[in-house]
Formats: sequence, structure tokens, C-alpha cells
Amino acid sequence: MGIQKTPLLTVDVVILCEGSILLIRRRNPPFQGMLALPGGFVEIGETTEQAAAREALEEAGMDIRITGLVGVYSDPARDPRRHTVSVCYLARGMGTPAAGSDAKSVELFNIERVPDLAF
Repeated sequence: MGIQKTPLLTVDVVILCEGSILLIRRRNPPFQGMLALPGGFVEIGETTEQAAAREALEEAGMDIRITGLVGVYSDPARDPRRHTVSVCYLARGMGTPAAGSDAKSVELFNIERVPDLAF
């Protein structure tokens, strides 16, 4: 990969499940073993909303209904791999959480006691 000239677009999803927030424990670097919001890179031809739904299903086994926008995060140092810009959505989870290919586990936390997160 040559020198990156523009940031890469990513998504994160704050998934609420029965009053708790769903987090994944990362299987892979960077931040392997740390807790994170489900999320990842937007693919070519995909909207950020589609990417959020795909990542929630791939990483946490959850179908989601997006209910709002949390924010857009663009700190160049946020991801140690490269400069990313992340669109973060709020969503309701539907179904039973299950760790996917990029997640070591899926865990639910009290919304008032969210631990430190990767990224």
C-alpha cells in the first residue's frame, strides 16, 4: 500500500440490548483482547448505514435498527494503522448476540458503567 492521501471511512455502532450496551472483545490487532464497539471499514458501493448493519451482524450476530447518529470521529491518531474517519450510529439490537469472526466474545454492559474501549 502506498502513501495514504485521504482518510479511510469506517463505522461504529452503539447497540442497545434490553437496557445494556453491547461490546465485542477484539480477536485481532490492533487492540487485540480489548473491548470495542462493533464496527469496521465501509466497503465500496456501501452506505455507512449498510456498513453498520453488516458489521453488527458479522461481529456480534445482531440485526439492528439504526435510531440515530452518535457522532463523527476524525482524530488522525485514533487508529494506529492509518487515519480513519468513523461515523458512529446508535441502534437497537434484535436477536441473540453471538461473537463473529472478528470478535473473541460479545459482552453486555450497564450503560452507566461502560469500560474503556479500543479506538
